[in-house]
Amino acid sequence: MNEHHVHRLAASLGAECIETHISWVLLADQHAWKIKKPVQLPFLDYGTLEARRRCCERELQLNSRLAPGLYLGVDIITGTPESPRLGGTGTVLEAAVHMRRFAQEDLFSARLAAGRLGPAEVDALADLIADFHADAPRASAASDFGTPARRRETALAAWAGTAPWLDDPAALKTWLEAQSDALTPLWQARRRAGRVRQVHGDLHLENIVWLGGAPAAFDAIEFNPALHCIDVLDDVAFTVMDFAARGSRALAFRLLNHWLDALGEHESLPALRFAAAYRAMVRAQVMGLRCASAHVRVYADAARAWTLPGRPRLCITHGLPGSGKTWRSQAWLESEGAIRVRSDVERKRLAGLPPLADSRAAGLDLYTTAMTRQTYARLFALADVALRAGHPVVLDAAFLRRAEREEARALADLLGVPFSILNCEAPAAVLRGSWWAWEPWQR
Repeated sequence: MNEHHVHRLAASLGAECIETHISWVLLADQHAWKIKKPVQLPFLDYGTLEARRRCCERELQLNSRLAPGLYLGVDIITGTPESPRLGGTGTVLEAAVHMRRFAQEDLFSARLAAGRLGPAEVDALADLIADFHADAPRASAASDFGTPARRRETALAAWAGTAPWLDDPAALKTWLEAQSDALTPLWQARRRAGRVRQVHGDLHLENIVWLGGAPAAFDAIEFNPALHCIDVLDDVAFTVMDFAARGSRALAFRLLNHWLDALGEHESLPALRFAAAYRAMVRAQVMGLRCASAHVRVYADAARAWTLPGRPRLCITHGLPGSGKTWRSQAWLESEGAIRVRSDVERKRLAGLPPLADSRAAGLDLYTTAMTRQTYARLFALADVALRAGHPVVLDAAFLRRAEREEARALADLLGVPFSILNCEAPAAVLRGSWWAWEPWQR
């Protein structure tokens, strides 16, 4: 079908027609139908009816994972080109993905712009993405998905498409090539560890919606498995990048840290800047195809921003239970664009428990001297990774012992980064209210 025929179908349905660079979307009452354009681009092939129908079926399958209530099926379009209709018998003219319609103002991009996107929604999104990543199928070891060579190739292809809008394209290309070389061992290790998975591939804020009191992500890439069989960090980096590009760096790092707490992916942090810069270039290319030059510039500038040297520094909290350490460290990480490592989360992770698990209900004593020593060693090891990657770091722990504080300072001195302490205090009544939960080893 061509544009004329699609508009004929829209008129017969009384539907509004919205056009993207690769699809037409018909909106009528509570329903939406997405029809793929018969186009062939370097990264997709919708050139034949069979290819488009196959991609419709694949889109339905992939998106049922993150938006099960949104995707209703695949409908056929029959009739004649001048009088097309949904369903029916006879020659199939086209296939369309049938979706439940939602209000455009419920997109995360729209909610953010309107000031209607808060911490609770961002945390719910981080939980959705983390749970999805934890269960996503691993990419086949026989494939070349997520290999250093493919990563380098796709990044340079994105650079070529973005270069006309870059102030200094040569500098960005040089950075991408240098980072590709430096990150090769990490990428190889993560691929061997199964961190390359069948994920979403296009997790920007225009593909996330607040639906029925919860977030849902749609439009996962179905047309090219190389674009959705990627490292889980690359997937979440798209959302992190988009929050930052839209002026919400605080929410970007809130989401990132919530995801890190859930999955324990701190070792991936050296690759974050590369992943975010690449995603910014991808988004710039899409905006270019839409002829949205102002938005192209936003994402081109975002790509460059992620290449700039970081300002690593180490901060630790200090205080009794109930003194507000987690609240203070949350505010600090959002204002500084920092990575937080939490002792209560990592202590449970070392014991094989999820972050919100009750260790006592599980019959475990996590507060032995040996476990505490392991926990602080884990905090320092992860801080070392993040600091060397150029990120500010805050360690959320009691740090009541001088030796623990001195070890933190020694790490900062070793890496040549500033060191500070967030001293947390609260009224005695508040502290007494937390005393019952304070583990025996601390008393």
